[in-house]
Amino acid sequence: MTDAAASSEVTSGKAWRAFCERLAAAGEVILAPDAPTDPLVRAEGFRYLSRLTRLALEQHVEAADTDFPFFYSLSHATAKIGADNPDNVYLNASIRGDCDYRITGTRGSMFYFSIVANAMRYHIDGSNAATGALMNEEIEWGPNGEVEIIASRNRQGKNWLRLEADTSVIIVRQSALDRVNEKPGTFRIERIAGPKVPAPLDPARFGEGLAAAGQFVGGIARTFADWTRLFRVHPNTFPPIDQSMFQKGGGSPDLYYAHSYWSLAPDEAWVIEVMPPDCYYWNFQLDNWWMESFDYRFRQITVNKHSARLEPDGSLRIVCAARDPGVGNWIDTSGHTEGTALLRWAGASTHPLPQTRVVKLAGLEQKRV
Repeated sequence: MTDAAASSEVTSGKAWRAFCERLAAAGEVILAPDAPTDPLVRAEGFRYLSRLTRLALEQHVEAADTDFPFFYSLSHATAKIGADNPDNVYLNASIRGDCDYRITGTRGSMFYFSIVANAMRYHIDGSNAATGALMNEEIEWGPNGEVEIIASRNRQGKNWLRLEADTSVIIVRQSALDRVNEKPGTFRIERIAGPKVPAPLDPARFGEGLAAAGQFVGGIARTFADWTRLFRVHPNTFPPIDQSMFQKGGGSPDLYYAHSYWSLAPDEAWVIEVMPPDCYYWNFQLDNWWMESFDYRFRQITVNKHSARLEPDGSLRIVCAARDPGVGNWIDTSGHTEGTALLRWAGASTHPLPQTRVVKLAGLEQKRV
C-alpha cells in the first residue's frame, strides 16, 4: 500500500474501524469454548483486553517514533502481560535496529538490573526474542551508580548492547527483594545522530501503528491463553517445559521459568515444597487464567528469596489457599478456584521442580493448632 493510500485509510476512518474490529475479534479469546465461564474469570478476561489495548496504544502509537524514543512500562500494577513479576519494574523503549542509541541514568537500590534488546513480534507470531543482553554483573557502573550504555549493531563503548536489523524494543528489568524499601533507578534513551525535532504526525505511520496495536491485543491474548492450555494438561504440578518457548516470549536469558496450572475447591489448599538452589534470586507468584499476577498491592500473592520463611532444613513450603492456614508461606488465591502460577530461579545452575499435593485446608489449620 502506498503512503497516500494508507493516509486515505486514516482520514476516511477506515483504519479506525479496522482497529475496532480487531479489538472485537480479540474478544473471541475470552469466549473460547474451553475458557472458563466463571463470571469473575470472564470479567477479568475482558478487563485484560482493555488493559492490553492501553499498552498496545502506548507502544505502537505514542512511543512509535524511534527517532525520539522514551522509556514506558509495558507491564505494571494495572496492566499486565505473561506472568508479570510483582518484584519487577519494567521499562520499554521502541527503537530501530539500524540506528544507534545511548541509554544513560543512575541505578537505584533495587538489587538486580538487566537490559535486553528484543525483536518484538507479538503482533505477528507471538514472539519477542532477545537479540542482545547485558546482565547486572556485565555492566560497568560509575561510583555513584551512573551508567552509559550504547545500543548498536557494531560494538561501541564499554557497555555495549548488541542490536540486530529487526530489533524493535529495549527492555530494562529492575528487581527488588524488598519492594517496600528498594527503589528503582531512573534512565533515559536517545537516538545518536538523529533529527533535532520530531516531524509532524504522519497519517500513514499513525495508521500502521493503529493496525499493529489491534494485532498486538489479539496476539498477546491468544499466545498466553495457549500457554495456559499447555499448563492445564498437568494441573497442580510443575512439569518440565522446554525453556525456549519462554525465551521466544521475551523471557530473560538468565531465568528458569517453572510454570504451572492450579485448580482447587474452596476448602482445599495447594502445598508446594522444594529445596531452593543456590541462586541470587527466586520468586513464586499466583496468577489468574489470563496469566496476570493477582493484585500484589493489596493481597499476599507472591513470595521471594528475601520474604520467605524456610523450614529448619532449608526447604521452602508454599501453601496456596483461600485463607491463611498458619503454616508455610501462605499465598492468597484471591477469590479464584483456578489459574496459573510461576516459580522463577535466577542465576541458578540447577533448576529443581517442586513436589506438590492438594489437601484439605482444615487439616492444615488443625496441624497448626
